[in-house]
Amino acid sequence: MAEMTLTRVGMRAGRYEGVLDGSPRPFPVIELVHRERVVALAEIAEEDGRTRVTADLPAEILTDGVQVVAVRSADGAVLDRVTLLVGSALEEDFRAELRLMREELELLKSAFRRHCQETGET
Repeated sequence: MAEMTLTRVGMRAGRYEGVLDGSPRPFPVIELVHRERVVALAEIAEEDGRTRVTADLPAEILTDGVQVVAVRSADGAVLDRVTLLVGSALEEDFRAELRLMREELELLKSAFRRHCQETGET
């Protein structure tokens, strides 16, 4: 049997949309899992010769921080992941990360310049 692959088409108004290839008949159960808890079951339908997968993300998972929802088959195989970034606290996380990256870049530039001086390279 061919391996199932789920290709995300998009997210609109909290609704996950994808196309499933290699799907057996009858259609498999596909669940959305957040923090090891099934929060929704996907709807699967044949449409225009394609197997369409849709699921509504519940509002309860939209909380501050980084939230990851696994889209998986009932046997536990993860087909896709949806990552949600919510809240103003994340701005500080990104700024701190950017500040660290800039500091590391400055260290690399200094080390590279020192190496060039020591080896006579320009």
